[in-house]
Amino acid sequence: MRGAPPNPPEGVHYEGDGELLRVVGQFRGFVTTPRDVGVRGAELDELIARQRDHFAARGEAVEWKTRGHDLPADLTDRLRAAGFVPEEREAVLIGRAEEMAADPVLPDGVTIRQVTAEADLRRIAVVESEIWGEDWSWLGDDLMARVATAPDEIAVFVAEAGDEVVSAAWLVFRTGTEFAGLWGGSTLAAWRGRGIYRALVATRARLAVARGSRYLQVDASDDSAPILRRLGFHAVTTTTPYVWTPPQS
Repeated sequence: MRGAPPNPPEGVHYEGDGELLRVVGQFRGFVTTPRDVGVRGAELDELIARQRDHFAARGEAVEWKTRGHDLPADLTDRLRAAGFVPEEREAVLIGRAEEMAADPVLPDGVTIRQVTAEADLRRIAVVESEIWGEDWSWLGDDLMARVATAPDEIAVFVAEAGDEVVSAAWLVFRTGTEFAGLWGGSTLAAWRGRGIYRALVATRARLAVARGSRYLQVDASDDSAPILRRLGFHAVTTTTPYVWTPPQS
């Protein structure tokens, strides 16, 4: 699940640097590696600096995605030394799709539907911006590009109360694996605690099973992880994004 999707959206491309993969052209750069990045000491410092400097030349931030069991053990110390700052740590959870594929149970007045239209995808960006208190307008463009480029690799769902989007989530299929990834699931504060998140998990799990995926993987926040564990997911490691941001001029 560490690699990038095989079909990048328009405007996005991949670049290799040793064992490392750079994703260029998104709202911010992205770096992913195997468990062992393959270099140590000064060579590792140089590898980290190259990624930072590559995106600095573009005037962009970059996220280096780490896992709790990555090697070498001092990777995150060296990222910090190069100016990368850790964001919130999440638990990496895995579950059997068929165990999660129950009939979704929703509160009265709430429905779930799959969406592909630009207007709906932009509505998701609006609600995510409200939930997180920052500008997530980039998400609408990202989802539209992914749906347009590889519609069989992503399925986007909204939970709506009347004409209001109260939560949204998407399922990402990983070609060549038995896994699908669960992403999103953030819910407006007034609608939390009513089972909407669980219903979106069940909805996506049913589609995953129908498409032949055996396992579901989630990078879960502290809010989501307890719900997922109760559903039968198991924690296997942690993941922490380390982000370098260009200095403000």
